[in-house]
Amino acid sequence: MSGRMPLRERKQQRAREQIVEAAFALFAERGFADVTVADIAERAEVGRTTFFRYFGDKQEVAFSNEQEIVEGLTGRHRALPPVHDLAGVMAQLREVTVDLCRELTADQERFRAHERLLRDNPELRDRSARKFARLCALFRDTMVERGTPIEVAVLAPQLAIACYQAGSELAAGDPLVLPGAVDAAFAQLSESSTPDTP
Repeated sequence: MSGRMPLRERKQQRAREQIVEAAFALFAERGFADVTVADIAERAEVGRTTFFRYFGDKQEVAFSNEQEIVEGLTGRHRALPPVHDLAGVMAQLREVTVDLCRELTADQERFRAHERLLRDNPELRDRSARKFARLCALFRDTMVERGTPIEVAVLAPQLAIACYQAGSELAAGDPLVLPGAVDAAFAQLSESSTPDTP
């Protein structure tokens, strides 16, 4: 049996990719604020109806891989054995987060374009902050379901996101630097929680 995607799904994926490529090209040319949904649809050679079949607005296009990322992160975490102490949970989140950074930066040009959009557009930074809040809540709920104490389940995702954000700031939009910078942030957090021996 072939693993090839059915024709209809391939067409849908191709249309979605055309929209994303057109949007990022236009954002780079004109700036996010000066691009409309109609502009994106025209550049992608699709109708407005097709655009709205895949995206609710142009902000969603800028975060086109958001759902895939969330599902990948939570799926990876669920595949790991349940742990209940903060150090154990943070070790798991470190592994998952650094893997995510490698995925986010696999397409270096798209990563740079996305980082520029976030830097230049407050409304996209706000959406990104809401995304992180949702991710925290999702991890918290998953951990509680797996038997992690609520105090750990609330704290650990917040710490993991702080490590990601610190690493992201230090990487300054460089996709080659991001995974190592985020890993180093987790390492510093881990070291700071280990008492010095006399």
